[in-house]
Amino acid sequence: MSTWLIVLIVLIVIAWILVMKYNWMISLRNKREQAFGDIDVQLKLRFDLVPNLINTVKWYAKHEQETLNQIVEARNLYQNAKSIDSKVAASNMLSGALGWIFALAESYPDLKANTNFVELQRELSDIENKIAAARRFFNAATTEYNTYIQMFPNNIIAKMFGFKEAELFKIEDDKEKEVVKVEF
Repeated sequence: MSTWLIVLIVLIVIAWILVMKYNWMISLRNKREQAFGDIDVQLKLRFDLVPNLINTVKWYAKHEQETLNQIVEARNLYQNAKSIDSKVAASNMLSGALGWIFALAESYPDLKANTNFVELQRELSDIENKIAAARRFFNAATTEYNTYIQMFPNNIIAKMFGFKEAELFKIEDDKEKEVVKVEF
């Protein structure tokens, strides 16, 4: 066999490996984006439910307009968000404000007994469970993607083609992890 033929075979094998690794990175990135699509659907349902929840609570929380404004602001941020990270931030902002609303129900027995509020709370709880499941799938897809592009020699190929590590869907702000306190 001639030297040129051996070099050509080696180059073809290297090119084939590059193509296969690149395609797998694309596949993992798309799997992650599809997983966020599942979260996005549930977050949209949650944000669409919020105006009904606000209308039910408004009478009881007239003095808490700032929190209600925060919920509306979070909803608007989510609707205008272009990236996954900005949607996650808006979702986390809403989660903190919703915690306050449910704490408010404990202080007002009439609100807690309100049929609309109870039904909205049940729907929101169902959506939250679906979001949690979708978030687990998204984080698993993100971890798989990140692991793949960090491993050698994939990290070299990833860097060549501009693949970057992706963020997990998690609560960033310690304030949102705190127990909500309602005082009157």
